[in-house]
Amino acid sequence: MTGAMSTVSAATGPDVSVVGVAASSVLIVIAAAISWRERLGIERSIAWAAIRATVQLLAIGSALGLVLADDAPIAWAWAWVVAMVLIGGIVVSRRVPEVPGLLPLACGAISVALGTSLAVVFGFGMYGLEPRTLVPTAGMLLGNGIGSTVLAARRTATAIDEHRDQVEVRLSLGQTGADAVRPHLRDALVTANTPQIEQTKIVGLIALPGTMTGLLLAGVDPLDAVLVQLAVMFLILGGVAITSVIVGRGVARLLITPDQRLVRPRPTGG
Repeated sequence: MTGAMSTVSAATGPDVSVVGVAASSVLIVIAAAISWRERLGIERSIAWAAIRATVQLLAIGSALGLVLADDAPIAWAWAWVVAMVLIGGIVVSRRVPEVPGLLPLACGAISVALGTSLAVVFGFGMYGLEPRTLVPTAGMLLGNGIGSTVLAARRTATAIDEHRDQVEVRLSLGQTGADAVRPHLRDALVTANTPQIEQTKIVGLIALPGTMTGLLLAGVDPLDAVLVQLAVMFLILGGVAITSVIVGRGVARLLITPDQRLVRPRPTGG
């Protein structure tokens, strides 16, 4: 993998102009037109998503120029990673507002999974520890796990609320909160992990994942690119499992009081 990374550094980067980016937005226009023609009502959401992504990426690109500069201290990169963890926790808590106290739980779960993954990546020398490798690696691992984290929190809260009668019966029979919610928690965790598991199954058959594609475009030997992608893919799959379990169990605990009573998730206002 070290050889792969050195090849990437030496390779010539892509040449994408503003005109090229504008041309690539043609499909956005087509998608919005289809939504309008079929009366789907999502054309504004499509346009807003594209505009928001553009603004966010341009802003991030400018800031990353400072963080990833050759003379930038590694502390700036670690601060960026901490900020990403916090933003990830905020995203999860806002997507599942019915669960009180979810922000610290989500930040903690994300930190455990990300910390473990980064320890593997840099502890085993897959990449050299420097800003240019730390920030993109952390962002890639975080980005692939947020969706499953949200799904784990939402499905756990929904499953417990939908089966509250069964949970309350078990509690009245003397079971602990953990035992009372276990059957429904299990289903929620399976649901949360399924998308990443299925995505992992089709790697190489239907889709070439982003890391491998980027390395191939940079001229890296295909086998080296595969080895890098395998390591990243295993870390993402494991990180999703770790995060979803921590969040799922945490949400279940948040919905059971210390005296073993079930708390109904607060309404979302929808």
